[in-house]
Amino acid sequence: MEDKSHETPQHKLPRSRRRVLTLLAWAVAAVLVICGGTGGYLYWKLNSNIKTVDINGALGTDRPAMSSTGAMDILVLGSDSRSGGNSTLGGGTDDGTARSDTAMVLHVNEAHTHATVVSIPRDTLVTRPTCGTRAGASSVMFNTAYEVGGATCAVKTVESMTGLRMDHYIELDFEGFAKLIDALGGVTVTTTVDINDSDSHLHLAAGTHKLSGDQALAFVRTRHGIGDGSDLGRIELQQQMVKSIADQVQQLGLLTSPTKLYSLASTATGAVTTDSDLGSVASLISFAESMKSIKSSDITAVTMPNTRAPADANRVVALEPEATELWTALKNDAAVPQSVTALQSADPATSTTASASASAAG
Repeated sequence: MEDKSHETPQHKLPRSRRRVLTLLAWAVAAVLVICGGTGGYLYWKLNSNIKTVDINGALGTDRPAMSSTGAMDILVLGSDSRSGGNSTLGGGTDDGTARSDTAMVLHVNEAHTHATVVSIPRDTLVTRPTCGTRAGASSVMFNTAYEVGGATCAVKTVESMTGLRMDHYIELDFEGFAKLIDALGGVTVTTTVDINDSDSHLHLAAGTHKLSGDQALAFVRTRHGIGDGSDLGRIELQQQMVKSIADQVQQLGLLTSPTKLYSLASTATGAVTTDSDLGSVASLISFAESMKSIKSSDITAVTMPNTRAPADANRVVALEPEATELWTALKNDAAVPQSVTALQSADPATSTTASASASAAG
């Protein structure tokens, strides 16, 4: 594993690993809702596409209590694996390891009318709990939990950090993201500023552009080409895209072609890894139905309050007491505290918008 001790601070990382926008739960779920009426064979085929991880079986009962109100917390994670087609898309070579490149906690309120998305910076120093045969460790980067123990360790670490029970888990890699965007017909982005980022190979003149899956991946990875060039700023750009995708998913119900519907459902189910409780078409349809009324205006997106680590200027740590106030609010199914919203940075692309292409509905 490469030594990252030489990296500059989180706010100005020059060559961090590429990010992948992972919060496509709405897109995946909406496609599955639409495809719920497919025949027996197709239904079985879609079920067999889904990769699952038995989080509950692995973690047992030593976990935060489940919500009794109907509110849900979902860990949505992006893997930086370079296996298969990910090496071409993400750059670098496959060394057999992977870390979590992007992590978001998605909190859905009791009424399932509002969602809060909390991004956890990958370079946050945390106390990682014991995962399987691997002993716990203090002051380690958050994204190493996935490397040490995969999805199960990532979930356990998030639960330890937040005190929240993760009811579900959804994971995408570079290739899965790009395939989903292509299956949706591309992504249309509009920006009033030029974007030129040699690292992500994204070069867009100010204006409206329809991007393929590969280009969309470059868009959500870009940092140097927009805003102040910070890594945390890229998180905010991803959050902006989450809201735009949620808007466009509302339009997916207009799709009428059975061939197109099956193609979308096949791509969606093949692109994600979920917890075993969510790992069937029936469960995903139920999950989608419970969230289908949530629009972009119903989503609050924030980054976990953080500050530079005192012992390592290349990393960040949770800012207290604000981080705890945020997790406590979610546990109580309450609004994000003002103490947290006041800390959020300005959108690095206030003049930039991104949305799934409306042509996908054609």
